[in-house]
Amino acid sequence: MSQDITKDRLEAIFSMQRGLAGMMNPDRYPQDVEGRISALCTAIIHEAVELQRTTNWKWWKTPIPFDTQEAREELIDVWHFVIQASIELGLTPDDIIKEYRNKNEINRERQRNGY
Repeated sequence: MSQDITKDRLEAIFSMQRGLAGMMNPDRYPQDVEGRISALCTAIIHEAVELQRTTNWKWWKTPIPFDTQEAREELIDVWHFVIQASIELGLTPDDIIKEYRNKNEINRERQRNGY
């Protein structure tokens, strides 16, 4: 996928998230960036736990069929908060692509060197 298509898709996601955030009552949302990032981290953690709960991680419990659709919905909840945190930190879709590319190369180098 070309960088332009990826950027356009990220722009659309960022735009949708800004629209959603604009609909919410800001009274309970922290006023400072650090507070907002902290609150968003808490939300990401809780949504990640909800995603984990869709799996059969409890080895002592009788497994149930994995519900892919429910897992996808929980993962998208994580994405909402990750995108909002990105917006709060002033990251643009271009920044995301650049930072991801940089970190991906670091991780690849680590793997090549037996990290």
